[in-house]
Amino acid sequence: MGKYNDIETTVYAIFDTSAWKANGISTYPTNYGSNNSQEFIRVNVIPSGIGINRRSGSGLLQIDIFIEAGKGSKRITQISDLLDAHLSGYFKTISGGPSLQFFGSSLAFRGLDEDNPALYRALFSTPFQYYSPEV
Repeated sequence: MGKYNDIETTVYAIFDTSAWKANGISTYPTNYGSNNSQEFIRVNVIPSGIGINRRSGSGLLQIDIFIEAGKGSKRITQISDLLDAHLSGYFKTISGGPSLQFFGSSLAFRGLDEDNPALYRALFSTPFQYYSPEV
């Protein structure tokens, strides 16, 4: 495949691990459509920078966190801490293949979701670096 598909596939694979699934948080890719769940995250991979070769790149991982509105911010910070534990400082090299590294994260509270005001939304962000050897 190509660079952008490879980056997205590698990032999404993190959320398909048993370690992440054990948290019990529904996880969807960007542009997945509406969700009536009271708690879920939506993962958006934004490859926006160059790498050391044409197959490598850097960018930003943005994760929308949705919780039931009117319940305060504690659950958002708990989910953010789980994401941080799984991603911050994460470095993985696939034998002879690509590597992926995440750096420090940030959290921004965005308010009621405009599509579903029964949900409250926050945005967790972390930059990443993706390296793939030339083929």
